[in-house]
Amino acid sequence: MNFSKKNHEHKNKNIKVVSNKVILSVAIVASIGLTSCKNETKKEAEPTTTTTEMSNEMAMTNLTFGVRGNCSMCKTTIEKAANSVEGVAAANWDVNKKKIDVSFDEDKTDAMAIHKAIAASGYDTEKVAGDEAAYNDLPGCCKYDHEMMMNQTGEMKEAQQSSQDHMEH
Repeated sequence: MNFSKKNHEHKNKNIKVVSNKVILSVAIVASIGLTSCKNETKKEAEPTTTTTEMSNEMAMTNLTFGVRGNCSMCKTTIEKAANSVEGVAAANWDVNKKKIDVSFDEDKTDAMAIHKAIAASGYDTEKVAGDEAAYNDLPGCCKYDHEMMMNQTGEMKEAQQSSQDHMEH
């Protein structure tokens, strides 16, 4: 009797070990299945995000206007002021032509907010005079002529430069 009782206990132990292995295997398979479902869900969501990004790019407005200034330090300050406006995606001021190209989201800002931000940094724009205190704090090389032409083509700049050369001689 003792022998059969031990044998019976041994079988119960084996059943428990096998049961635990089966449960563990089922849990692993289930977790792999759930993980792969999550990856498929993410893949399906990505095209929607891309479409949203594309529609945001299409909503950008491009604007060009004149801004007075002299040098590369002016360029840095002017572009920094324009880029500080929420909704501005890009700003590029041309030193020679005295004009800035700005790309912005009309849902977040407007042209006047950009003009005002640049003017607050001390620079005149076509629509807003530069802040006098900020202008006085600009480095000497950045103190521009308040009468200078803005939003020029390259040809006008050369013509203006040659007329200044004649006046100096």
